[in-house]
Amino acid sequence: MFQLQQLGWSPFFQQHWENSGDFVPARVVEEQRAAYRVLCESGELLAELSGHFRSSASERADLPAVGDWVAATPRLPSRATIHRVLPRLSKFSRKSAGDRTTEQIVAANIDTVFLMSSLNADLNLRRIERYLAVIWNSGAQPVVLLSKSDICEDVDAAIQAVSEVAFGVSIHAISSVSGEGFDAMTTYVTAGRTVAVLGSSGVGKSTMINRLLGRDVQEVREIREDDSRGRHTTTSRRLFLLPGGGMLIDTPGMRELQLWDTGDAVSQVFDEIEALAPDCRFRDCEHQSEPGCAVQAAIADGRITNDRFESYLKLRREQAYVLRKQDILAQIEEKKRWKHIHKAHRQPRE
Repeated sequence: MFQLQQLGWSPFFQQHWENSGDFVPARVVEEQRAAYRVLCESGELLAELSGHFRSSASERADLPAVGDWVAATPRLPSRATIHRVLPRLSKFSRKSAGDRTTEQIVAANIDTVFLMSSLNADLNLRRIERYLAVIWNSGAQPVVLLSKSDICEDVDAAIQAVSEVAFGVSIHAISSVSGEGFDAMTTYVTAGRTVAVLGSSGVGKSTMINRLLGRDVQEVREIREDDSRGRHTTTSRRLFLLPGGGMLIDTPGMRELQLWDTGDAVSQVFDEIEALAPDCRFRDCEHQSEPGCAVQAAIADGRITNDRFESYLKLRREQAYVLRKQDILAQIEEKKRWKHIHKAHRQPRE
């Protein structure tokens, strides 16, 4: 038995709750192909989408994701039917893998995102910038966790390097071996709050989750010694209830996170570059070879590294590409909609 508040229910969801028939609010804790596991006040249920819901969903993002609150109808034994998804308080999205330009929601209704990066040869500042751009746009608060601090020779230097690309973000060095940093982590996973864990394979997500849960529920594998990279151990997203009352969403390792619509988040991640732009001689300065460019001046005197500037340009280009593709797809869908309308009007009436 659970209380809704224990699962993260808040006045926001109560405001959007429209009960009809035998619907009950339930939270999605696992997604496996077309099946879902949900938690409601009566316990855990295996759920599937109603036929009407499935057929009315116009895109993948309309379907439930881990962390979503849904309106469900319990069925015996331990089964349920999902009829709709409640509005999301926050969502972490990325572009779906492959050539299709569609949104994939990694986790929904999250308060904090633990961005994990290992303090070994795989520490990558450019990847951290990319993750932060998506996290800021999700509506959740990012927190950087630098794992495996027990094998790092200079933890302070690593924290300093990360802080230079993660402005305004809390950074904690942690070790599942020594327990360093775990007390600080528990301040984010308090009762009723949800934390999502993101990071590449091999950074120690599964080990960290096992320690927070106090039991082994996630498989742990050793990383490769030749390049300090790991293999995927988590194959699906899953929400766990922690002993202290908070909730944790684990996600499969993502080495390359493709941007979706990040809004102003790229500007937020590269705030020091954006802040210089008004000082450029030309209002439409591209910060390349234009005379009087304040950004290029900052690169020349070392205030901004060339690697960080190139990362900024890359994410800007990627963001613009995704927005163009979304606009083209929206135009195509609009044409299809009007085509169906005109076809219906041309059909003879009886």
